[in-house]
Amino acid sequence: MMRTVPVSPEGGVHITWIGHATVLVEVAGRRLLTDPLLRSRLAHLRRVAPGVDPEALVGVDGVLISHMHLDHLDVRSLRRLPDRPRLIVPRGAAGLLRHHGFDGADEIAAGEAVQLGPVTVRAVPARHDGRRRPLGPRADTLGYVIDGGARVYFAGDTDLYDGMAELAAGLDVALLPVWGWGPSLGTGHMGPREAAEALTLLRPRVAIPIHWGTFFPRGLRRLRGRALTDPPHVFAREAARLAREVEVRILEPGASVQIPAPRYTQGPTRGHSQ
Repeated sequence: MMRTVPVSPEGGVHITWIGHATVLVEVAGRRLLTDPLLRSRLAHLRRVAPGVDPEALVGVDGVLISHMHLDHLDVRSLRRLPDRPRLIVPRGAAGLLRHHGFDGADEIAAGEAVQLGPVTVRAVPARHDGRRRPLGPRADTLGYVIDGGARVYFAGDTDLYDGMAELAAGLDVALLPVWGWGPSLGTGHMGPREAAEALTLLRPRVAIPIHWGTFFPRGLRRLRGRALTDPPHVFAREAARLAREVEVRILEPGASVQIPAPRYTQGPTRGHSQ
């Protein structure tokens, strides 16, 4: 069972990839959690990575929801959080949360921002279907840029779009989806090669591949299990070819990395590590 330890790095950022699109970002003394999916199964999907102890997430200040798909806005996972952190959600999602007893969510659209103490969270566009299937409502689909001295881009689910280049100024970390939860990808997603192409637009100091190796359809792991392990390594190879100045950090679910102070206070580290 994965556990995390609160960290407040001076001028840097501490990243813990919990699995799928769930990342704990600790910056400027604040703890932010993205798209929490904390349970062992979701419909026909089974968690194949280590689980997470919700008690390890005590003190989360804010939860960032990118869109309303079931594997990104999971009400049962929100209920597992030991505190009731501030919820930041796309425009159109607050009504669903109110229905499930979560009042007071901050509903924002691309270009808008909220403040959590010294940390600014700005919503940015994403190219992905925002309907809660099969018959649920529709809401915006977002990524987020977290700025607390270090700047972190959480892409949520998205395909490539030209406006990604507008996020590049001073970007320290990009959390990029490189796969999904099955043996193939649908529309509105980046695979490993598309995510590497995104680096040519974003130009972060460090890229961390997420949204892989965590959930898989029951019964398919033995036949199609390479989809659980190959995507981040294909991403790293393509990144080395297309964006050599970007350092790729491949984390296993539950692992953490400390990214030092931004480039204007400390020079970047070059190269790729796996």
